[in-house]
Amino acid sequence: MLRIFVLDKNKKPLMPCSNVRARILLKKGKAKVFRFKPFTIILTEREGGNTQSIECKIDPGSKTTGIAIVADFKQGKKVIFAINLQHRSMQIKQALDSRRASRRFRRFRKTRYRKPRFNNRKRSDKWLAPSLFSRVLNIKNWFSKLCKIISFTSIAVETASFDIQKLQNPEISDLKYQKGELFGYEIKQYLLEKFKRSCVYCNIKNTPLEIDHIIPKSSGGTNKISNLALACRKCNIKKGNQQVEKFIKDKEKLKKLLTKAKSCFKDAAAVNSTKYAIGNILKAFNLPISFWSGGRTKYNRIKQNYKKDHWIDAACIGKTGENVYIAESMQPLNVVAQKRGSRQMQRVDRYGFPRGAAKTKKSVNGFRTGDFIKAVVTKGKKTGIYIGRVAIRKTGNFNIKISKKVMEGINVRYCQILQYADGYAYF
Repeated sequence: MLRIFVLDKNKKPLMPCSNVRARILLKKGKAKVFRFKPFTIILTEREGGNTQSIECKIDPGSKTTGIAIVADFKQGKKVIFAINLQHRSMQIKQALDSRRASRRFRRFRKTRYRKPRFNNRKRSDKWLAPSLFSRVLNIKNWFSKLCKIISFTSIAVETASFDIQKLQNPEISDLKYQKGELFGYEIKQYLLEKFKRSCVYCNIKNTPLEIDHIIPKSSGGTNKISNLALACRKCNIKKGNQQVEKFIKDKEKLKKLLTKAKSCFKDAAAVNSTKYAIGNILKAFNLPISFWSGGRTKYNRIKQNYKKDHWIDAACIGKTGENVYIAESMQPLNVVAQKRGSRQMQRVDRYGFPRGAAKTKKSVNGFRTGDFIKAVVTKGKKTGIYIGRVAIRKTGNFNIKISKKVMEGINVRYCQILQYADGYAYF
């Protein structure tokens, strides 16, 4: 079980306690609930106290980052809290693509002209793409949150380095590093030779061929050479943005195509790009920090017979991860980064014309979409107690998301806020 975070009456962090201990303190009135996710209590009388050595271990990933909090007890090191933090880099990329398309479309309409400003902007040497920088900020934000409710003595971070060319071709060496896959070729000419000047879908020859994305860009595909293929005009239009597994019914043909297309390494590239930025941001907290290799983490995890998971990898980082206890019943707090609304004032149809009404208020009676609330309905068909995320409505009848269900039409007079929206969802 995860430990409960404890604050003294001056909001200074103390040593986390067990669920049973927290329940007793709340029942006797010696503590109150300070925060629900992660669950934190604040003591009403106690001031100050001793704490053990506590280390925060972070395993940065492309899609999910594992965070483990390891305390030093007399019996040894033990994981007392764990988080799997899911990033939203793909959604950020899609939002930027949508914004770029809207601005380009507006420039060509017969309306106010918006001059492009990309020629006036300069990027610093430490610039990262927004989808990459969001990963760095998520880690920074969560470490800042944890520092307010727990007193850390050190930080351990895994820094994995990936040799992309070595992953593609394990036998590469010497001058081959300088000569990439396209050495001496243009892209179209390379693809013509690779696929023998025929359509990969219908095998037709002696016809104009077009470059097609095997994994559609709308599904996260890239312009990497391994994701490109040749298709005739008819097949290219027919496939559209379908997944190649659905478009090609012949399993042998599908297998042959996928063996030619190498796996995508954008996740490895993302980790390579953000590792130094994450290290520099964590150094600013002025705590002892150490960096360890991914190989050491894997060795420690396998030696202790732990299963593969992000938060378990985080617990096994470095020298202190050689002998760390993880309870079998322990489950991490799953945190998903989410957006805080949209800047778009009004929805548009497929042709770009406004539809529906423009946005009005962001809050109704002090409630905002995403707030964690409790509703106690005392009469009517919906009598009961509901706890979950709220979606506000101008009418005052809110929707509350409880697990996978949505309770609609709960009036505002039955609702009370438990925790304000912070840009993350908890599971």
